[in-house]
Amino acid sequence: MNTRPSVFSGATAAASLQQLRASAPLVHCLTNDVVQSFTANVLLALGASPAMVIDPAEAAQFSAVADALLINVGTLTRSHADAMLAAIHAANQAGKPWVLDPVAVGGLSWRTEFCLELIKLTPAAIRGNASEIRALSGLSASGRGVDSGDDSLSALLAAQQLARETSAIVAVTGETDYVTEGERSWSVPGGHPMMTRIVGTGCSLSAVVAAFAALPGERLDHVAAACRVMSCAGERACNVAKGPGSFTPEFLDNLYLMRDEWLNGENIG
Repeated sequence: MNTRPSVFSGATAAASLQQLRASAPLVHCLTNDVVQSFTANVLLALGASPAMVIDPAEAAQFSAVADALLINVGTLTRSHADAMLAAIHAANQAGKPWVLDPVAVGGLSWRTEFCLELIKLTPAAIRGNASEIRALSGLSASGRGVDSGDDSLSALLAAQQLARETSAIVAVTGETDYVTEGERSWSVPGGHPMMTRIVGTGCSLSAVVAAFAALPGERLDHVAAACRVMSCAGERACNVAKGPGSFTPEFLDNLYLMRDEWLNGENIG
């Protein structure tokens, strides 16, 4: 097993992004209440289509027609949990991929138990920070709420184990992102510390992962592409933003204007 991932290719990320823009996947987002608007704007800027349908009966109906489903447990409630389970079962029955964002798993008992049940329902991908991925795989973690207390590299082995156990692509994000299917792994550099000062960059990344997971072809590469597209937009936005307030519009603009050469590391300034 390769525990030293190769750096993911910008050219491969660009090819995935071209596929996404051509297909404009419809992403059903059962996400937390804090980030719904930002998540929708991120998906729209990239060329995907967002929808938030949260009633359990409607969520099941809609997941069957959407191209992908996001499950984000950030503001989990009992009614949200019912909708999430209904949507997952409908997506699985319709053969549509779904993605889990296990927000704050390991820190709170009910959501941890809930997510441990969800990973038995064949997610296409799991995206979390190092502490969340370590906790989901049964290892000790030092997260505080939604914040990770662990370095992303420290969770790589846990991510590989989790990927093998669930058959999902697992993305553990941090200063460097690592994306694995259990045996093969990619490292995805980039991003900027300011991205951690904005609510929703990680949650919206999970929605972008869902959009890319809907594409045909190599899902490992598509999920890594989602991470690279977001980190690249963050890099470029932070080059000109004065702080968190000016970061968000710059970030959305860079997603909308994303060019192949940017993903290859050219014209970053």
